[in-house]
Amino acid sequence: MNDSMEEAILYAKKYLEDLLSFFGLNTDVYATSDDEVIQLNVPSTHMNGFLIGQHGENMRSLQYLTSTALKNNDYSHTRVNVDIAEYKKQRADRLRDKAETWMKQVQGSGEPLDLQPMNAADRRIVHQLAADYGLSSDSVGDGRDRHIVLKPSE
Repeated sequence: MNDSMEEAILYAKKYLEDLLSFFGLNTDVYATSDDEVIQLNVPSTHMNGFLIGQHGENMRSLQYLTSTALKNNDYSHTRVNVDIAEYKKQRADRLRDKAETWMKQVQGSGEPLDLQPMNAADRRIVHQLAADYGLSSDSVGDGRDRHIVLKPSE
């Protein structure tokens, strides 16, 4: 087992850079780690649209390939988050802005609020924000219908 987080980061960075070079994009990937997850940020280029793909599908594929390569090479750190041109970061910022409105609505009305279904990463952001606002939040439902219910704290 290759155990150092630093080694895993360097491997993941080089792997993703090599992958991008196959598409004719020679760029530096900015690599760090956060909470046991290797963060790989690809700067903004003329290839953003292609690399992100529809609803981030290509970006998720790059993330999956990088994570799989780490596993196949016996790294103990294999959780990877790939972001391209801060697509995920900007999306998360927009979600936080929307979520603040929901938090204030629940605080003001004292009534629970069912939010629309969202993916796990988005739910994580809303749960963290709810905690900051002193509200309780539960994920309910299955699969694509999984969503958060915000409630005033007991």
